[in-house]
Amino acid sequence: MVIFAKVKKVAISTKIAVKTNTKMTIKLIAIGKTDHKQLDQMLQEYIKRLGFYIKFNFEIIPDIKNAKNLSQAQQKEKEGALILAKVHTADTLILLDENGKQYDSVTFSDVLQKHMNSGIKQLIFVIGGPYGFSPDVYQRANGKLSLSKMTFSHQMIRLFFVEQLYRGFTILRNEPYHHR
Repeated sequence: MVIFAKVKKVAISTKIAVKTNTKMTIKLIAIGKTDHKQLDQMLQEYIKRLGFYIKFNFEIIPDIKNAKNLSQAQQKEKEGALILAKVHTADTLILLDENGKQYDSVTFSDVLQKHMNSGIKQLIFVIGGPYGFSPDVYQRANGKLSLSKMTFSHQMIRLFFVEQLYRGFTILRNEPYHHR
């Protein structure tokens, strides 16, 4: 005797449910404003897109006045004091630094997920001034991140970094923006 059973086709979703820490905020701090309107427009577009995934703030610390009259060390100290004034004790501080750790986009998305899972309230990334960071900022930092071994303008790094944040969240959500 043969029994036929009806097989019901079930669609299986390949989307991964990402558990996000919706209470966490990502903040990007940068020294000096950009004079390039096109870069700023693109930056604003990615900031808007990031808002669908996480609370994101971008803060600009004004350029130091009379910087030409300061040594590199003095300029770094003044910028460092302004940076540290924006950081709370419980914040996780990551410096965008040429000597930082480099990740591919998928690994960077994993790093973002680990920070969200850790329960921190605020993850701060900082783009320093033209001479880098003061010793006090390096001492306070929880880590360093490098986007490339190449040198880019501070204005361009803002756009590249925010795009990578956006890309990281689309990877976590298995959305089609990033092609593997």
